Amino acid sequence: MDVDINNAFGQDSQQSKPVEDMEGFLGERRKIIQPGSLKDPKLEDLKTRLTDWINTTLKPEHIVVQSLEEDLFDGLVLHHLLVRLAGMKLDVEEIALTAMAQKRKLGVILEAINRVLGLSKEDSQKWSVNLIHNRDLLSTLHLLVAIVKHFQPEMALPSNVCLEVIILEVSKAGIKSEKITENITEPSGSLDENSHNPIDELLKLEPQKVNTVKQAILHFVNKNMARMGLQVSDIDTQFSDGVILLLLIGQLEDYFVHLSEFYLTPSTNEEMVHNVTLALDLLSDRELQLYNVAPEDIVSQDLTATLTVLYALFKKYKYR
Repeated sequence: MDVDINNAFGQDSQQSKPVEDMEGFLGERRKIIQPGSLKDPKLEDLKTRLTDWINTTLKPEHIVVQSLEEDLFDGLVLHHLLVRLAGMKLDVEEIALTAMAQKRKLGVILEAINRVLGLSKEDSQKWSVNLIHNRDLLSTLHLLVAIVKHFQPEMALPSNVCLEVIILEVSKAGIKSEKITENITEPSGSLDENSHNPIDELLKLEPQKVNTVKQAILHFVNKNMARMGLQVSDIDTQFSDGVILLLLIGQLEDYFVHLSEFYLTPSTNEEMVHNVTLALDLLSDRELQLYNVAPEDIVSQDLTATLTVLYALFKKYKYR
């Protein structure tokens, strides 16, 4: 790959020192995304979802983001996100006009974000004042994904978004390059130690709010089961034998689960476990966060387990 060293290290190729004179950049490391990775549909999907999320969150502020790189570099959008999500208004100027003022503002904001997110030193090193201010897409994505995971963990992001990256490092011996793969989002089905099931949080709320979510899921289920002439009235119990769950998956995925593969009228616990196990197996490669739900939990009518699976389906197929 041909790399423009001047651009990579933030130099103006017309007015800066020649590449050979790199003393001012000794020890600096810079990551550059390979052009091919920028065309990855998953990356475009991630950028679109993050942009839509920011615009939805900041709609009351009448703030509209069109480009993640160009619209977040000065700290204004990040500060408004912090106010809306964490209720934390910082003592910074609303609009910073000079580069020095923008970096000073960014420093205060990023320090506050890192503190709120409770990140390890390794994670917080994925972004910095200079990188965000230099409109570095890689760092901006890492930062936004971390914010979403903390404040809105139920939000569906495309899994396993990986970018091919060239690392450039300047030393007295010259410029060393290394090609790596950088993960922006987790692989499908993987959960980090800080990940938690949003249904657990939902069930801690007052009954009225829990019922509102259950009714929304119930409407989603019945809308998709209407073609089969079936209707669900009780989320707590009607999925425990796995039959309706299998039929719902078939409707959502546009395929028919052959009757020989499951028990249409299960009468024993083993037959119910068989049905639910089959349903979860069918969903295992569908990029759904099922939080290690066990078939036995659904059979025993565990509400958390049942809602976890139905909510995952709702999120993925609600606009279908």
